[in-house]
Amino acid sequence: MAGVLVLNGGDEFHRGNEPQDEALRVAALAGPAYVIATAARDAPEAAMRTAQRWFAGLGLAITELRLRTPADARSGEIAAQAADGGFFYIVGGDPGRVVQVLRDSLTWKAIVSAWSGGAALAGSSAGAMALCRWTLVRAAFPGHTRRRAMDALDLVPDCAVLPHFDAFGERWIPSARAALGSEALLLGLDERTAAAWSDGRWTAMGRGRVTLLRSDERRVFGPGEHIEGMPAPHLA
Repeated sequence: MAGVLVLNGGDEFHRGNEPQDEALRVAALAGPAYVIATAARDAPEAAMRTAQRWFAGLGLAITELRLRTPADARSGEIAAQAADGGFFYIVGGDPGRVVQVLRDSLTWKAIVSAWSGGAALAGSSAGAMALCRWTLVRAAFPGHTRRRAMDALDLVPDCAVLPHFDAFGERWIPSARAALGSEALLLGLDERTAAAWSDGRWTAMGRGRVTLLRSDERRVFGPGEHIEGMPAPHLA
């Protein structure tokens, strides 16, 4: 049976994320616990140090699954490491980089296989975006609020994440709608807030709210509420 899956809205590894991260820790299988710092392209070592301090406080020792480049993701050695993993967390950063490195790679297939066998899997901000059908990257430079769609890893079908929804993600709605159409499901995740898949359903966790937007409909779910209307992840 597939393991716990967490889509987090960003500002990971800080107070307020305890509910979802404790759920991940409890759900982790025996084997290495990995953080994937692909999206933190300018400072992956700093991201790893922050993650290690945070999870040490929750009683979980983690190490890096080093996936910095497409060549890393194609490595049979790294894929073998992933196959033995019991916990994976993809950090935030560049929304397109995770997809560029992992999509269709040997290591991504190993991660999905491990998750399908019960390992815990999470992504925050750019990491959460990459796990869905589409990720939203900058449409032009400069400019932060205008976004274009890019095919992502498609573990969670037919939706795109708007991370940091309570900070700036809500401002992405017009360009996301223009890119994907009004019928595509947009998943607004507040910072330090997650949609967590476990036992066949999605649940809102953390300090904020999960917002589902499709066409003219807006549905909001608070901590502990089951999220109705999100698609189930692709299960192997």
